Amino acid sequence: MINITEVAETNKMIEHENLDVRTITMGISLLDCADGDLGTLRRKVYDKTTRFAERLVEVGEAISREYGIPVVNKRISVTPVAVFGASACRSPEDFARIAETLDRAAHELGVNFLGGYSAIVSKGMTPADRWLIESIPLALSTTERVCSSVNVGSTKTGIDMDAVRLLGTIVKETAERTKDSGSIGCAKLVVFCNAPDDNPFMAGAFHGVSEGDAAINVGVSGPGVVKHALERIRGADFETLCETVKRTAFKITRVGQLVAQEAARRLNVPFGIIDLSLAPTPAIGDSVADILKEMGLEHPGAPGTTAALALLNDQVKKGGVMASSYVGGLSGAFIPVSEDQGMIAAVEAGALTLEKLEAMTCVCSVGLDMVAVPGDTPAAAISGLIADEAAIGMVNQKTTAVRIIPVVGKTVGDTVEFGGLLGHAPIMPVNRFDPSGFIARRGRIPAPIHSFKN
Repeated sequence: MINITEVAETNKMIEHENLDVRTITMGISLLDCADGDLGTLRRKVYDKTTRFAERLVEVGEAISREYGIPVVNKRISVTPVAVFGASACRSPEDFARIAETLDRAAHELGVNFLGGYSAIVSKGMTPADRWLIESIPLALSTTERVCSSVNVGSTKTGIDMDAVRLLGTIVKETAERTKDSGSIGCAKLVVFCNAPDDNPFMAGAFHGVSEGDAAINVGVSGPGVVKHALERIRGADFETLCETVKRTAFKITRVGQLVAQEAARRLNVPFGIIDLSLAPTPAIGDSVADILKEMGLEHPGAPGTTAALALLNDQVKKGGVMASSYVGGLSGAFIPVSEDQGMIAAVEAGALTLEKLEAMTCVCSVGLDMVAVPGDTPAAAISGLIADEAAIGMVNQKTTAVRIIPVVGKTVGDTVEFGGLLGHAPIMPVNRFDPSGFIARRGRIPAPIHSFKN
């Protein structure tokens, strides 16, 4: 039962500390839409998606009005398209037509994004998987709201390096096809290792094949709330610091639990998970970097940054688990560059490099996220960055990802403007030494020894 004190605290967090429910995401299984005829499959996909999510935006806005809790985004995730699309697709162009159908459904429903234009290739690629991956540049350049992801590795299976090599080229082609808008297509493409089945956050959301027919997953954010809490205990010891983060995460998760259960009830769809992730926005006061600075770092990137981020991520997860039995998704702290004003400032000050970001990804929720690099960065270098992050995830039994944007026509010292929640980003330098001999090897990196736990 929520008491009057908690209500007052919640109101303060919303009004003054940038607390919001970042997204209500409805996951929809499209497995039963498989059909040998592409036209029939597309019709089934459109009909089921629009039928299940018909009231999603309406309900999200109603909950926001009635409870006074900002619900920023209403989104959909679907079964990885490579799975059910294999029944009808015989070329990359066939898959791109499914992307067009999904985009039309997203526009009709009024959702911000639709995720699941995805393939799971951690051990190898079927022809359908390869066609979908090859179609990504076309699909993301001809749609507005569709997001794509590819899972290239896992702790249990190792890393499919053939897929990693291919994706370096795909990222480059996607950048080229969307060069007139800052290569923004790459902002809608995530490459994962150990991708969760129930992630509500874009661009990596998909509705895993282990999920039911539909589910409501809610992503809650609140870096501003955590920063304000830490301001009140400035200079305190580590035990007090940890307890403060944990208790604050508990309160934030309770808000998400309320919204998730109410949305599930009104939509008559099972409640899935709460993803408590400190996901920043470009707004002042809504920054994970500012939390790290409040902990005592001059800028993210300073010595001690990885330790501070590890503490933050762990206490956020502990607080969330205390507040809900159904914490899932990614849950922790995100460190995207373009979406966090404090991270942008750290790059511009020379405090934060790509190599330090990679070290930080060992202990945060995801990985190299919304990092803009020179447009002439070679495909092999992009594949190398993907491989490095996948290796971190595989060995450490955690989710890692890469959302990197080689901005055509831009170089180090320039900036690129994406707008909205995607913000803007300084172009970061990439190590110029050549990894192509390693990336050109065929096959996969095997799973680590600690994967054998059955």
